Amino acid sequence: MMFKKVLIAEDHESANISVQKTLADLGITNAEYVYYCDDALTWLRKSLKNEDPYDLLITDLSFEEDHCKQKISGGLELIKAIREEQPHLKVLVFSAENKPAIIDVLFKELSINGYVRKARNDAKELKMAIHTLYKGSNYISTGLRQTIKEKNSYELTEFDILIISLLSKGMLQKDIPLYLMQHQIKPSGLSSVEKRFNLMKEVLGFSKNEQLIAYCKDIGII
Repeated sequence: MMFKKVLIAEDHESANISVQKTLADLGITNAEYVYYCDDALTWLRKSLKNEDPYDLLITDLSFEEDHCKQKISGGLELIKAIREEQPHLKVLVFSAENKPAIIDVLFKELSINGYVRKARNDAKELKMAIHTLYKGSNYISTGLRQTIKEKNSYELTEFDILIISLLSKGMLQKDIPLYLMQHQIKPSGLSSVEKRFNLMKEVLGFSKNEQLIAYCKDIGII
């Protein structure tokens, strides 16, 4: 037994064809695909109206803009919208994204069921993921499991939260040491502050301070 009806949301034709082939190898013949998130939501609503719902959604996260303007611009927004329409639909994300904080949010806040990173051997991973989801368990690409585990085991210190808060309120990073010195908070050197920001970004998988601030706001610590 296997999923009966699958919807694929992927804007790159080659990746779309690859996913279709993987599904065919698994004996899934009723697979429909769209290149736009708006179309994915429309097709899902139509399937519910016809009482012939999809069993599985496979979607990318990034969709390139073109001449066709869309209300839903990416996979995150698509998953949120679909969760409102069909809360228990199995959702498998197939994306090149590898930042652990973003992937963690997908599982914890959007309740996705699986994540496969586009990389070497991704067709094999995709098959394993689909089998795992069908059996009722969640799946995450092998190479990302340890990274996610390390990220979840990392705890922000009070000092980390303070300097992130200062940054979020508009204080420049180079001015934070002066604030720390005035309030007799150690360490207060610029190099110490920079090292903490760099460590947090490295562990959480971010490249910019703005991403770090957004993440901390999302999880409610600032």
